[in-house]
Amino acid sequence: MRHCVVNKLVIGGDAPIRLMGVINCSPESFYANSYIPIDFVHKTAVGMVEQGAEIIDIGARSTAPNTQAISGSTEGERMDAALRELDGSGITVSVDTMNPWVLDICLKHEIHAVNDVSGLTSGVYAQQLAQSGLPAFLMASNQQPGDAVGLDATLATLSRVVDRCEIAGIKNYVLDPGIGIWTPFRSVEDDWTLCRHFSDFKKFERPLLAAVSRKTFIGDLLNREPDDRLAGTLAVTLMLLISGVSVVRTHDVAQTRDVIRVYERMVKGQ
Repeated sequence: MRHCVVNKLVIGGDAPIRLMGVINCSPESFYANSYIPIDFVHKTAVGMVEQGAEIIDIGARSTAPNTQAISGSTEGERMDAALRELDGSGITVSVDTMNPWVLDICLKHEIHAVNDVSGLTSGVYAQQLAQSGLPAFLMASNQQPGDAVGLDATLATLSRVVDRCEIAGIKNYVLDPGIGIWTPFRSVEDDWTLCRHFSDFKKFERPLLAAVSRKTFIGDLLNREPDDRLAGTLAVTLMLLISGVSVVRTHDVAQTRDVIRVYERMVKGQ
């Protein structure tokens, strides 16, 4: 397996499972308790690092279905303000945006990786990323985020993402199968299928990202709202660790860190 390196942090292969903490600067988020006002970004990031997060993923626009749409300028203003709070902090930061204009704003700050849920479908974005030299977390997407439906389509779409990286000259990246109800054509059963077959994505010999934190398919099974899906999320996370995940993206850093520690003790003896 090829490794990805983010700010000297090795991801994949024999490296430890890495933990990415989520900071949402978007009040439109599907999980209301995850919203962090700008004035609390630095404190929250420091707290997550103390709990075990090695990367902090900053986002300023919700990509969940049926959420309030915002302009690129609003997303950019939020990102600019949030990143200003972390400049000089020494914290490893990734930015969750698929907007080339917003990425330009982010690149003026001290960032260490890009999280693109559109999977480089924008040639302009791909060129920006390549020129920046930053590593990336890239989700399975065709025309819009998460539009692959089913296991076979997701495998085919990730193959296209790999091709886009080759064309752009991007070599340092992690793949994200894109679990979640991203479009009306996706179902909760699609998500369970991706989870059950997560090890199939190792065929690309790239580190894999698991981003399942409090998502709809868990709530649908358990009949619980986002603020009461932690136990279900941790159960899914453990199964995905067994299936070969290299980095876990989560709203709940301390609890997820405990799951990773138990897994590594049981499986790797670490």
